[in-house]
Amino acid sequence: MKKILQYLFEYKSLSREKAFDVLVNMANGQYNDSEITAFITVYLMRSITIDELSGFRDALLHLCVKTDLGTNDLVDIVGTGGDGKNSFNISTLACFVVAGAGQKVAKHGNYGASTISGASNVMEALGYRFKQTADLLKREIDEAGICFMHAPLFHPALKAVGPIRKKLGVRTFFNMLGPMVNPANPDYQLVGVYNLEMARIYNYLLQPTGKSFTIIHSLDGYDEISLTSDTKVITKQGEAVYSPIDLGKKIVLPEAIYGGNTVEESAAIFLRVLKGEGSWSQNAVVLANAAMALNSTGKFANYDAAYQAAVYSLESGAAYKSFTNLIQMQ
Repeated sequence: MKKILQYLFEYKSLSREKAFDVLVNMANGQYNDSEITAFITVYLMRSITIDELSGFRDALLHLCVKTDLGTNDLVDIVGTGGDGKNSFNISTLACFVVAGAGQKVAKHGNYGASTISGASNVMEALGYRFKQTADLLKREIDEAGICFMHAPLFHPALKAVGPIRKKLGVRTFFNMLGPMVNPANPDYQLVGVYNLEMARIYNYLLQPTGKSFTIIHSLDGYDEISLTSDTKVITKQGEAVYSPIDLGKKIVLPEAIYGGNTVEESAAIFLRVLKGEGSWSQNAVVLANAAMALNSTGKFANYDAAYQAAVYSLESGAAYKSFTNLIQMQ
């Protein structure tokens, strides 16, 4: 690691192959915490290259616990995190709305490293027990339309660096990797990113996969459709900018989508929204993200049709039913 750090400190970058080797060694415990921290810090001071990110992604996929859920007709909605906005768990809520609309979901999530309540924090607080075996996850999809995949159980490297990331408390290149390494290999993905540079990098990395993807970035910095500003949307077909009115029928104030100061507060917001008791703004943001995910499957005539399906899922109680079915299986 000393040689690698000296190389990087000379403003050089790693090849895809070398980046792969470093992350594999990290997962195998060949570096101590101080060395890993120094390595991560390099990427806090300069942008990561596409080759480096590709190599890190290759390593995580090479090392991950392979998981066959019997189908790839699955959606994942995931943000990179690290936007510093501390919004409530919009992506995870949108997953239940999507499941309630009849589209199966394989949600990939983790504890918050640079936020108070990540997807795994809120799911755990609500009574969900993390699972690793394909049979149990398949059963969740069959009975609830959704399964939850806690990233450290499937990615040894993420487990190895989890405590370090939490102590640093800032976004790192691991935030960028999470959305690209779902072990269920879903056919459809809605990825939220915290800046336009990351949107460009994701577009470059996801284009060759042949899979359907939608990259979103709120132009005021959110890694999701926040309805607080215009949203940049990138797909295989191209890119466009949409207003809050286009996507959610209204403009939302940042304080209206704040996630609280504790995991417990976040969990309480989560349940209120799922039960149909959320504020107008909370509902609108969740519905917009769910609609964008549904639209990315190509199964709806257009975004408005996907939005109406999302509205019905939430208002009919189907989204909450998906959640209760999942929790009752624990």
